[in-house]
Amino acid sequence: MFKKILFAEDIDMINIAMRLVLEETGAEVHHTKYCDDALLKLKKANLDQQPFDLVVTDLSFEDDHREVTLKSGEDLIKNIRLLQPDVPILVCSIEDKNYRVKSLFEHYKINAFVHKSRKTLPELKTAIEKLSKGESFISPDLEHTLRDKSINEIDEYDIQLIKQLAFGIPQEKMDVKFKELGISPNSKSTIEKRISKLKDYFKANNTIHLVAIAKDLGIA
Repeated sequence: MFKKILFAEDIDMINIAMRLVLEETGAEVHHTKYCDDALLKLKKANLDQQPFDLVVTDLSFEDDHREVTLKSGEDLIKNIRLLQPDVPILVCSIEDKNYRVKSLFEHYKINAFVHKSRKTLPELKTAIEKLSKGESFISPDLEHTLRDKSINEIDEYDIQLIKQLAFGIPQEKMDVKFKELGISPNSKSTIEKRISKLKDYFKANNTIHLVAIAKDLGIA
């Protein structure tokens, strides 16, 4: 079982319940509400030759009066992987978008994902048990995410389409822009179908929402 856990979560009510679960393991638990502070704690622990052997973090952290360098759990995870590549990372978040969850495992190499829900605490316990055995974990309601091959269907064409929308090119003029850029297919009907597919995939309400989600994921 783990001996020293770093826990990053900024919502007090969630923090209290989850911290109790973490402390039940018998580990020394260090908590922070800011990603910047979490990274500093990791660096100090390494310098003291008493590194953390598990990191638990949310993805979303609310802005307040304090200026921070690391604004999200993804920013923290990126830096953790540079500092301590092999430490197990458990993400606990309300996030349920397929692309984002899968990218956490594939691009950020997290070890577990617990979906915040009514089952958060028992699933957190299960995740910790599995991680202590060197296994991975993802909440059952999101297991399909790692098996969903459609996630890999987002290609360079889709990315270019989202980027042009982000640049302010309206959907009805996208065919003209694609012709200028030499991107094919560039018919209005094809573009309309691809944008519709992307909105369904990312669960976006409209093209503005689609661009916002894509920017959040680092696609646009």
